[in-house]
Parts: sequence; C-alpha cells; structure tokens
Amino acid sequence: MKKLLEAVGFLLVVFGVCGAIRELTDGWFKLMGLTRFLTDNVWFMEGRELFVNIVIAVLGLVLLIVSDRVRKS
Repeated sequence: MKKLLEAVGFLLVVFGVCGAIRELTDGWFKLMGLTRFLTDNVWFMEGRELFVNIVIAVLGLVLLIVSDRVRKS
C-alpha cells in the first residue's frame, strides 16, 4: 500500500508541475500533457487550467506525505 501511494503521489506531482509549466509557457512545454485532456474536456475547468494543475500537484504532495505515515505491509 505504501509503494502504491508513493507512486501515485509522485506521478500526480510530476503531472501537475508539468501541466502548470505548460500553462505558464502558453503550450510551449508539451512534455507530459496528460492533464490537458482533463482540463480541456471538463466544462467547469475551462479557464482554470493553471489552478487545476496546481491542485493536482498539491494532491500529489499530500499523497506523498500520507504514504510516509502508512506502515509497511
């Protein structure tokens, strides 16, 4: 369980940071544009792409912190 939380948290941090960099550079940084599919296709996230990517990165950090508190199983 601990390794799964670490892996998912790390991926969320990477995708969130890459998405935020992509939004700040107006699409120039296209590496790992996975979050673009989420932010472009969901109606209530249109216009808030930078905020959504920051939230994704913060959720990844929270998962990493939680994974440190979980016992190894």
